Amino acid sequence: MPIDIDIAHVARLARIELSDAELAEHGRHCADILEHAAKVQALDTEGIQPTSHPLPLVNAFRDDVVTPGRVLARDVVLDQAPAVEDVYFRVPPALEDE
Repeated sequence: MPIDIDIAHVARLARIELSDAELAEHGRHCADILEHAAKVQALDTEGIQPTSHPLPLVNAFRDDVVTPGRVLARDVVLDQAPAVEDVYFRVPPALEDE
């Protein structure tokens, strides 16, 4: 089932300027991806256990141990910061008005 995606509209939403050739190329890529997704969706998965990864994974955790000789004093760290306010790093705001 073909799905029509307005690549130009998506590019505008993402604030990306694309030429006509790039729009056509991305349109073909999206069509290929959707075609592949349709093939995967059509597979018979009855009796198959859902997984998030094809191989079993195990995290290798280590104990979080403070080593006394390796901890820097707060004033040493703050002295190296580009901007400090009281006892905190001063950073630019994450969201600014345009």
